[in-house]
Amino acid sequence: MQVTTQLHINEQELEERFTHASGPGGQHVNKAATAVQLRFDAAHSASLPAAVRARLLALADPHITADGQVIIVADRYRSQARNRADARERLTALLAQAARPAKKRRPTRVPHRAKKRRLDNKKHQSRAKRLRKRPAPDE
Repeated sequence: MQVTTQLHINEQELEERFTHASGPGGQHVNKAATAVQLRFDAAHSASLPAAVRARLLALADPHITADGQVIIVADRYRSQARNRADARERLTALLAQAARPAKKRRPTRVPHRAKKRRLDNKKHQSRAKRLRKRPAPDE
């Protein structure tokens, strides 16, 4: 399965299970196992480079279990073939997201004008509140 130009996943590493799907299908829904549960053991995959594996396992995605299994359940469609294709597309998208390295953050400074505007606003608010107070009696 081709993920990106550099990343290719071996088909033997994917495990598919078929179950009865909930949702549309009428009488057919109780007879055919159209839902697909696609499993991929990312933690022990020989196809994944170490950097991609680390980024994939670091993702806060509900499809990734604590032991490094990626589980995708597809039951959107009434046919098993479309659900298989949907599950594989979603796995490909997840792996492609992990294959892209995160952009390095370049720290920026707050502009001088923004600091001045903030301080001027604070002075304005302070003056407005001070004018609302009752004058202190002269002693």
